[in-house]
Amino acid sequence: MKVSDILVVKGGTLFTAEPDQLLSEAVRAMAERDIGSLVVMQHGELVGMLTFREVMQAIVGNDGSLGASTVRSVMDDAPLTCTPETEIDEVRRMMLGRHARYMPVITQRMLMGVISFYDVAKAVVEGQDFENRMLKAYIRDWPVEDEQAAQRPQ
Repeated sequence: MKVSDILVVKGGTLFTAEPDQLLSEAVRAMAERDIGSLVVMQHGELVGMLTFREVMQAIVGNDGSLGASTVRSVMDDAPLTCTPETEIDEVRRMMLGRHARYMPVITQRMLMGVISFYDVAKAVVEGQDFENRMLKAYIRDWPVEDEQAAQRPQ
């Protein structure tokens, strides 16, 4: 299974922020849309990723306030990325290795979407469920030898 399989199911809706946007505006957008991340874009290119992890760190570092912070001041400016052709198992390893919950999907510097750890886990579980159903069907349809033929001396 590849990242492109997840993107087909998710659709193409993307939510972005600009690096010089106020952090409070970005957080409001995330809360209103009930999303955990925003891709930070500038001049049509990915420059970072803003997740609730960075927001929480900013709040703690600023004594409980967002103040006049900008997205640029707290965003991850080197987020993990993948392509639509990346295998899901590789994405899972990458995300686990960096404790990343969100990963932008890029093709030739063009943003194709964002996948979450939830998306990856769901795809893996669905793949395993399908494989289990196929194995059970195979076992159920296993040819049974005629008992008499099995008992005859050879």
